[in-house]
Amino acid sequence: MLANVIRSNNNSNNNSTGIVTHICTAISKKVHCYIKYKFLVLLFLPAIVSFLIFNYAPMYGIIIAFKDFKFLKGILNSPWTSHNGFGHFYTMFSGRTFPKVFLNTIYISSLKLIFGFPAPIILALLLNELRSIRLKKFIQTITYMNHFIGWVILTGILKQFLSPSIGPIGYIMQELGMQPINFLSDSHWFKAVLVSSSIWKEVGWGSVVYLATIAGINPELYEAAITDGATRLQCAIHITLPSLSFVIAFLFTMGLSSIINDDFDQIFNLMQNNPAVLNSADVISTYTYRQGLKMMEYGYAAAVGLFKNAIAIIMLLVTDFVLKKSTQGEHGIF
Repeated sequence: MLANVIRSNNNSNNNSTGIVTHICTAISKKVHCYIKYKFLVLLFLPAIVSFLIFNYAPMYGIIIAFKDFKFLKGILNSPWTSHNGFGHFYTMFSGRTFPKVFLNTIYISSLKLIFGFPAPIILALLLNELRSIRLKKFIQTITYMNHFIGWVILTGILKQFLSPSIGPIGYIMQELGMQPINFLSDSHWFKAVLVSSSIWKEVGWGSVVYLATIAGINPELYEAAITDGATRLQCAIHITLPSLSFVIAFLFTMGLSSIINDDFDQIFNLMQNNPAVLNSADVISTYTYRQGLKMMEYGYAAAVGLFKNAIAIIMLLVTDFVLKKSTQGEHGIF
């Protein structure tokens, strides 16, 4: 009996020693690799330092979300909120405004994902079928340009274009005997403007990844399919789309995980000085801006932002888990 106990203890000690040895060996290999490529590490060091300073160091300010922040007292000397520091979160969920803002964010982001996600895939497939290289490059340039134009400029263009009095849309509607619609002041049409303008701005840039993947497909697959009598549509369905499956799954996972995020620049500029659509288009980012900078409720605004980030992390983990399960572990983010 005693011999068995001693033997089991020796086995456990040997296992522990083996684990420690394995960890030490792995660490030594990593350190040796870094020493071997020390100049490359030095080149990468500024990026690491910048990331630590501008991304991790500001996380110290998360404490504001749990405090009744006073500007003159600072973060550490400001008192904690009620409900054991969760007073801002209690106010957030018990109020009437934030639930509406949360639902607006989910609804608008869902519309953008449903209608905006397939758009670059369709554009990439259509561009891939063009035989004229000049025409293909021309369309690519036209669709890419919108990505590099800021929402401040695009908002001015949209306001002029959709104006019921001086815009071409209003003029055409008047000529057809219809009553012009102020799209940017109508709560129902405003969401359609948000979705369509977002697609118009990013469809060309989003198609870059798909076109790069299509360029890497073996052309012999198309030649063999055409030899067997396949049409160009059948080649696109049975060769091109399956080759894009990993990229589509990955980008869809990223898009679904960021559904809680919203485009602050777009919504803020289009909704500015337009209180008629505030109730239906106010999202978390604009709500945080208004509460934090205009109302000077820094602690409450920080709590809203922290809640948004927590939901984004949860959505990322859930969508990654679903992606791995649906692909038998072949694809995933982590």
